[in-house]
Amino acid sequence: MKKDTIAAISTGMTNSGIGIVRLSGNEALEIADKVYRGKEKITEVPSHTIHYGHIADGEETVDEVLMMVMHGPRTFTGEDTVEINCHGGTYVVSRVLETVLKYGARAAEPGEFTYDTSSEPSIFAGSLGESIKETFKTVGKRFTYGGDTGKDQRIYYFNTKEILENRFGTPNPVPFRVVDSKIGLDIDVSIRCSGVYSYKIADPLLFYSNVCGNVEQEYSREELDATLKTEFISALQPAFGHLSELELRPNQIVTHNTDLENAMNTALSEKWGALRGLKVVSIALGSVTLPDEDAELIKQAQRTAIMRDPTMAAATLVGAQADAMKTAAGNQAGAMTGFMGMGMAMNQGGGMNAQNLFAMGQQQQEQQAQQMAAQQAVQQQAEGWKCSCGNFVTGKFCPECGSKKPEPQPAPGAWKCKCGATATGKFCPECGSPKPVEEEGWTCSCGSVNKGKFCQNCGAKKPEGAPLYRCDKCGWEPEDPTHPPKFCPECGDIFDENDRQ
Repeated sequence: MKKDTIAAISTGMTNSGIGIVRLSGNEALEIADKVYRGKEKITEVPSHTIHYGHIADGEETVDEVLMMVMHGPRTFTGEDTVEINCHGGTYVVSRVLETVLKYGARAAEPGEFTYDTSSEPSIFAGSLGESIKETFKTVGKRFTYGGDTGKDQRIYYFNTKEILENRFGTPNPVPFRVVDSKIGLDIDVSIRCSGVYSYKIADPLLFYSNVCGNVEQEYSREELDATLKTEFISALQPAFGHLSELELRPNQIVTHNTDLENAMNTALSEKWGALRGLKVVSIALGSVTLPDEDAELIKQAQRTAIMRDPTMAAATLVGAQADAMKTAAGNQAGAMTGFMGMGMAMNQGGGMNAQNLFAMGQQQQEQQAQQMAAQQAVQQQAEGWKCSCGNFVTGKFCPECGSKKPEPQPAPGAWKCKCGATATGKFCPECGSPKPVEEEGWTCSCGSVNKGKFCQNCGAKKPEGAPLYRCDKCGWEPEDPTHPPKFCPECGDIFDENDRQ
């Protein structure tokens, strides 16, 4: 039975240097001859050869091409095949395909080039039983894929660039907690905001699997915009909650776009990141507004916090009194009546006038200064040292007797590493060197181990070696016991033979 000839684009639909349109079927050579303009006819050239020419649709030249001719059955499909190598680009390749379809070819179905029964052997070839088994296996495999070949191959292109200009606005107010630990402010307000955000596909495979895998043609952003916008606005509330922990005022949110982006990605990580492979790239807030009553509530709390400072309260009272004096001067009943009323009001205040407030502020400042001085004294006391002459010193030398500040005593069990660091464990925290093994003493000729100058078993004298020194007055030991200083830095005693160990 005569089969039709199929045609399809074999390269990706993108801007590239070369595009390929493939013809396969019994009439592939004849159809190629109808559209090819060259020195030879395609039906007369040898198999597996390449020929230069042009593809033409009647009098119109479509493109400059190279024709690759392959005769069956020595082809992938087992049929006559012609590959048209034209210039790349979606328009040129599509135009070449339209031309060959116009002159007798049929558009190939997905996977049709890969699966072609004409290249399969007859069921009567070889062992009849084995051939029938293989045929039924093939039929069963194709039923698994709905009648199509199981070798279906497709190419998908994803836009991984940043998708801009996604506008949003809050139709309903979003709760926002205003916190200011300095003035003890902690209230909930409602804010509205608007702006634009951008996102991108961070995981194309995940996006394909969970979003657009069942779409045959193009999948545009418009199909997903409504869902993303709703989820974006829903995530604003937990994101604003994170910003409130930074003790930001509503008018400061627009200056912390980076913090808002991180908070939004955290809030949307499950739906956008883990489910769809999307990521928020940037957010730009146009405005953040509060209701008038919430804005007034914040201002009132700020004014109340100011009045906690007596000096600020006194300044505020003086300003109010100045305004009252201006008003009293313009009183129609007479300036004197106005001033008398203002004086009575001031006397009714229980003596809490500007002068008293200024005095309270000065007293408070003096108390703060005294507290600071006391703290500094305690700090100096902690950093100072007491000399042997009884004087308390904060420097390195005593101003009365000139004694040097004693070196700090190491902690119990502390040891000095060769790198200069002081350690208390088995290893140095700076270089990792192990703690040196302490000398267990000296071994006498009789076999006894001793630490003194004479053997405790036989009375033999300790062998002479490099002398070791330790202060006989205070017990101070130099870092190098074999090379002591001239004077002990702790008590000032001279090092002599009495200090030898």
